[in-house]
Amino acid sequence: MSGLLAVIGKGKDPQLVKELSARMSHRGPDERDLHIMDNGSVICHESLSIIDLHSGRQPIQGTDKAWMIHDGEIYNYQKLKNTVLKEHTFRTNSDSEVIVHLYEEFGYNFCNKLDGDFAFVVINGDDYMAGRDPIGIKPLYYGLDERGRIYFSSEMKAIADQCKSFSTFPPGHYYTGKTGFVKYYQPECEDHKNAVESLNLELIREKLIEATRKRLVSNVPLGVVLSGGLDTSLISSVASRLLKEKNEKLHSFSIGLDADAPDNIAARKAAEFLGTEHHEIHFSVEEGVQVLDKVIYHLETYDIISVRSGVPMYLLSKAIADAGIKVILSGEGADEIFGGHLYFRNAPSTEEFQDETIERVQKLFTADLLRADKMTMANGLEARIPFLDISFLDTVIRIKPEEKQPKTYDGIEKYILRKAFDTPEDPYLPSEVLWRQKEQFSDGVGYNWVDELIEYCASQITDEQLAGAAKEFPYNSPTTKEAYLYRSIFHKHYPQVSAAQTVRKWIPKWQDNLDPSGRANAAHLKAGVEFSKSKVIM
Repeated sequence: MSGLLAVIGKGKDPQLVKELSARMSHRGPDERDLHIMDNGSVICHESLSIIDLHSGRQPIQGTDKAWMIHDGEIYNYQKLKNTVLKEHTFRTNSDSEVIVHLYEEFGYNFCNKLDGDFAFVVINGDDYMAGRDPIGIKPLYYGLDERGRIYFSSEMKAIADQCKSFSTFPPGHYYTGKTGFVKYYQPECEDHKNAVESLNLELIREKLIEATRKRLVSNVPLGVVLSGGLDTSLISSVASRLLKEKNEKLHSFSIGLDADAPDNIAARKAAEFLGTEHHEIHFSVEEGVQVLDKVIYHLETYDIISVRSGVPMYLLSKAIADAGIKVILSGEGADEIFGGHLYFRNAPSTEEFQDETIERVQKLFTADLLRADKMTMANGLEARIPFLDISFLDTVIRIKPEEKQPKTYDGIEKYILRKAFDTPEDPYLPSEVLWRQKEQFSDGVGYNWVDELIEYCASQITDEQLAGAAKEFPYNSPTTKEAYLYRSIFHKHYPQVSAAQTVRKWIPKWQDNLDPSGRANAAHLKAGVEFSKSKVIM
């Protein structure tokens, strides 16, 4: 993982480009390098070494004039080297190098051959190409300056004050100067009419195990976020089993206000059951408030739920990095794929339920994935997301929506995922963890976190300030004191209109209370109350 910056066009001072790239040095604390192309374009790379620790320095040159910078991991790089790229000579052992050779071999038409998380830029003389992975696990921004130069960057902070306009690079697309944006990822499952596959619990289990297995490839210490919720607990269970095959022990990490936080309680149960080396982190509301400014700067959003959950994720990531871990597995994506958020049970129809799962997956890059990447990378830590493996995603999205809807199972969300790993003869998790109700991360760390955060924000913003919010922030105007404070901090760091326009607010559907907290849904149970799996027999 890393930070990339490319400036396409003549006349940009290379020293300035280097300084702009250094704003993302947290993404690549291991090394930095820059290359100036013959035509004056400049590419720069901040590197966090994961696969090739010695020869994988970027930018990487292809066979001839093409150069490449990449952020992410390509999980099928060895297969590509042994098949379609077997005639190419490789300069490094890095997974990233396959990208420049695929460009040399196939031109622009190769992104669908990549299995991984990626944002990249290739420059070959006056030709150039940028691309982003199908779901948007890795961030990428693009912009245009007054001189007509185009910029590509892993984070907004590197280009916001250089461009007259900039935006988020859309996932599942590539861009060239000749073609503009091209949507290369066009799965049939994006249409709800194609969700016709019968339920196969064994296939769900096999696909998630394989998705986790490929994400354990690393030459540096690896761990897992274990919040005690279903999603991170399943990933932890699968990862610990796979590592035990190699006589390795998994390090797991949870965070909460104290030992009695809902997530910490459940995480301890899961960790004890799995036999992980567990690390429990505690933080105070005061400590959380103190890092609000830093979190919003790194997060590059003012979305309420992203900030609420971003603070504990930032503090947890710092503790993980301090423990010497450089790669972490996390559980994002399951709620969107399976309809796990509590509001999904209120879907008016099966079709609308399926459409909402598809739309939430498509917009993950504006919320949970943005938080997962930027809070970990702010601490030089790489996050990998097994639930968003393309093969796993395609398998689940195609399942008939009535098989996934909570109302089919007396309101139990993600029932088929739970059931796929409900194997009494060889249990993956304790029953009370496997069947624990959905708890949003910002709630699970302790209910006082959000409650007292809201009170703190109210104490910082006057009624007069809030009354003038629409005039001060005419785009996406904040409507609460909490939203106003986050927007003010964001505006301090990113005052450009283009910056505000990159943000998408996460708002639940089909419920009266539009606060994004899971506790705002009437279906939310009190902490410690789990579903009984005996309610539904499959």
